[in-house]
Amino acid sequence: MHLTTSAFNLPDRLTAKADPAMIADDERHFAAIAETLTESISDLCDRLDAERKKPGGTGQSAMERDLEIHRLTARLRALRRFSLDLCLGRIVSADTGVPVYIGRLGLADRDGRQLLIDWRAPAAEPFFAATHAEPMGLASRRRYRWTGGRVSDYWDEVFTADGLVGHAALDDQSAFLASLGTSRSPRMRDVLGTIQADQDAIIRAGSRGALVVDGGPGTGKTVVALHRAAYLLYSEPQLARGGGVLVVGPHQPYLAYVADVLPSLGEEGVQLCTPRDLVIEGAEAVSELDPEVARLKSSADLVTAVESAVGYYEKPPSKGMTVETPWTDIWLSAAEWAEAFDAAEPGSPHNDSRDRVWEALLDILMDQVDEDDAPPHLLRRSLLQNEQLTTTFAKAWPLLDPAGVVADLWSVPAYLRICAPWLTEDEVQSLQRPEARAWTVPDLPFLDAARQRIGDPEASRRRRRQEAALAAEREQREMVADHLIAADDSEMSIMSMLRGQDFDTTLVDEAASLAPDPDLLAGPFAHIVVDEAQELTDAEWQMLLRRAPSRSFTIVGDRAQARHGFTETWEHRLKRVGLRNVHLASLSINYRTPEEVMTEAEPVIRAALPDANVPTSIRSSGVPVAHGPASDLETVLEDWLAAHTEGIACVIGDGRFRGSARVRSLSPELAKGLEFDLVVLIDPHKFGDGIEGAVDRYVAMTRATQRLVILTSS
Repeated sequence: MHLTTSAFNLPDRLTAKADPAMIADDERHFAAIAETLTESISDLCDRLDAERKKPGGTGQSAMERDLEIHRLTARLRALRRFSLDLCLGRIVSADTGVPVYIGRLGLADRDGRQLLIDWRAPAAEPFFAATHAEPMGLASRRRYRWTGGRVSDYWDEVFTADGLVGHAALDDQSAFLASLGTSRSPRMRDVLGTIQADQDAIIRAGSRGALVVDGGPGTGKTVVALHRAAYLLYSEPQLARGGGVLVVGPHQPYLAYVADVLPSLGEEGVQLCTPRDLVIEGAEAVSELDPEVARLKSSADLVTAVESAVGYYEKPPSKGMTVETPWTDIWLSAAEWAEAFDAAEPGSPHNDSRDRVWEALLDILMDQVDEDDAPPHLLRRSLLQNEQLTTTFAKAWPLLDPAGVVADLWSVPAYLRICAPWLTEDEVQSLQRPEARAWTVPDLPFLDAARQRIGDPEASRRRRRQEAALAAEREQREMVADHLIAADDSEMSIMSMLRGQDFDTTLVDEAASLAPDPDLLAGPFAHIVVDEAQELTDAEWQMLLRRAPSRSFTIVGDRAQARHGFTETWEHRLKRVGLRNVHLASLSINYRTPEEVMTEAEPVIRAALPDANVPTSIRSSGVPVAHGPASDLETVLEDWLAAHTEGIACVIGDGRFRGSARVRSLSPELAKGLEFDLVVLIDPHKFGDGIEGAVDRYVAMTRATQRLVILTSS
């Protein structure tokens, strides 16, 4: 019989699990959760309405109001999204015998009784980490499987003899293994309740340094990385204050696939992007067809040429000059030019430093003229209007366009030789191209370095306009204040408060007015998660290091899936790009790919990489890998769609095939990081030779979670 009035909706084959002796405690607890959820949602709605009705304010008060609205909205969305299935399961202590329920979020009733412990809290760790070898003080553990907001199955594990008390529901097959065979969807499945002990240990590791999560296909690397991001934001709240977390994935299909994971964990402020997204030109950049050019531009050393390229425009004049004014001629020596140029703060962008250098130059000139000989404000105006001085300065420290500087490196051989003197003449020539701004993907690290070193070419102009507007507003305010004070005949002269500093800053919030528009991906970030990190070049790593001054990373990858080879160790690679404090964690169990698929995929990668880290599959689909002619493609898909009302298939390797809602069409490269119920490979022998071809075949084959079909043309 089906239970229709409770939180449980168990199929007929699991009727025995509906015994009240086994689920009565859960029913009472779920009822308390439901009541508290209703109250919490109502309370949050009221608080959110009240917060939105408050005056907007300015500066700090406005920011605090916006942050509170964001926090309340995120909490409300999470509670509405999951309802009872906020609860992942429960653990029972061997000491107390009292069940503790674990949730996606923490939840307490009005009396302060904790109904759900946040999965990231230390008290929840045994739910994920306990094993029979190390039970962590547990008598038993129960995991729920939710379908449509009701429990469709649950599975108990016992760690002590006392754990059997209460008629624990022990199955031959765990809920975790059963969930692995369920149908895929366009977005990554929710797997929080089935995280395993080896994965949990990595998720809960501290944020200091760079943690490398190395593992083959199906080991849950991406799951670990995303849940680790949510865990760190919870356990180390200083990360949010220090810039938050950035997640970098290999391509847009990957971002779409994982977009829902962090919001489902209550974290909506994490930025997701690809390396292309870090630079505005990335959207239009194309692949580099010349392998030699790609090799040269992959070097972090060549990226340093950008520093020299900008430094070329920061050299003070080597000769002095006479600056004429209506009052006297002023000699500006080469040493004084150099002194003004030294006023630029180390590390500040070139364009931002320009105003500081210019002001230092004006101060040097004005210091040489006595105030009695020339009124300072008139002398300054004269210097500002001196065409010879302004022209000389503009040539010595010009406003630069970051893209223009990089374009000059690829179109002016003499300039590249000066900035990268270690290049051979052949290398210099190979890097030149007729269309200097025809950006390719390997150009992006150079554009990123140039933008950081130079800054926004329009920022200085915008700042001057903003300052002028503020000055006009300040002048208008003072005129109004003068009028009000003059007209004030009260005994206490109340209007005199308009001259007070606090009131002055209230009228004009200069800090807020001058704040630049934020670039959400510019950083700095407190922690960066990098998935498919084995594909990043040394030059691309520099883009990420600039955004992580703390050098706190979670680095996820598989050396055997590197399309261009990865013969060194992770430690050696990361040390070369600039990371020193590196820790390595390995995942060796393949939870996703059936052993039938791995049996066929393993020889493919070992033929090219004999020492590849091929994980061990722990499940079998019972469906052997099928082979056939390419002409069978339509039949294979039609038969599968007819037999499966849910799930996602993918055709890999046929660029002419048009996908649909349930059948994707991708290249091997864009399939990386994704998973599908059915994978159909078309002519995998045409993917290429050497390591790149072997990796593409291996990656494509291991995307399958249920069935793999390989079709070849005659």
